[in-house]
Amino acid sequence: EVMAPGTLDPLTKEMIYIAVSATNACEYCVRSHTFAARAKGMSEAMLGELMAVVGMANETNALANLYQVEVDE
Repeated sequence: EVMAPGTLDPLTKEMIYIAVSATNACEYCVRSHTFAARAKGMSEAMLGELMAVVGMANETNALANLYQVEVDE
């Protein structure tokens, strides 16, 4: 199972799930995985920083797609 112990720790996996769920606008998923991440030690500061990164990534991705930005090699 993907959420089972592995190379990524359980908190990191929950935070990835929150990021993807926020991007996909799944309110249920964001809430349930935020609850799970808090139970695994995520602080309010961590959640705030995560959501800031998600927001910035979504904005820059939209701009890169709009302007068809070439990938630097």
